[in-house]
Formats: sequence, C-alpha cells, structure tokens
Amino acid sequence: MTAIRGISEIVLWAHDQQAMVRFYRDVLGLKVISPPERTNPIFLQAGPGQAGIPQMIVVVKLPDDAPPFSAPRTLHHLALELSPDDFDSEKERLESLGYVLRSGKHPVIPSRTMYLDDPEGNEVELICRA
Repeated sequence: MTAIRGISEIVLWAHDQQAMVRFYRDVLGLKVISPPERTNPIFLQAGPGQAGIPQMIVVVKLPDDAPPFSAPRTLHHLALELSPDDFDSEKERLESLGYVLRSGKHPVIPSRTMYLDDPEGNEVELICRA
C-alpha cells in the first residue's frame, strides 16, 4: 500500500507562457495562485487537493532561444476531472469558443471524455464518471 494521496503538480514547459496561462486560466477556468510578482513559473490551481496542498498546473517559460518541441513528446496528455453534471455544458462552452473536441473511451474507468490541445500542443483530457 502506498502513502501517496494524489497528484500535486503537473509542470509544463512553454515557449509562449502567456498563451498557456490564458488557456488554463481563461479557457479552462483554473485560478492563478502565484503572487503577482512571481512571473516564472506561474502556478494555477486545478483542484483543492488534500491536507492544504492544492492540485496545480505549473507553467514554466522556456528561454527565448529554446528549440521548438519535436515528436515524440514526453508528455502524452494530462487529464482534468469534471463533475458529471458539468460535462455537457463544458463541452458546449468549449465548442462555442471554437474548439474542435475529440472524444475517446477510457480503457479502465467507465467515463465520458473529451480532448483538446493547449497552445503548446499538449493534449488535455477532460473526464468525468459515466
């Protein structure tokens, strides 16, 4: 048995940090929890977490001369949980913003899923229990 209770952070490199922050903050609705004077990295809260440690997406700006990402990428995708009651309205909202959502089937969990890409090309899954 493990003592691990969950995931605290997913840290993503970004060529365009502000585009990434706008996506996770403005499109997906995550709250920036970094103090205003902290410009790199930027921490966004994805969920309440446990024992006072929030679940976070952390966006780290790459140096300006960093080369473009190439395939295969290390990160396959990240998944963020939705309430089953919010799934359809979130799908409609994202489509109204012009996102073409992809669907899939989780191989283990009875669920509903949709996928979109962030500005750096990372696949983001939104998932809820079926």
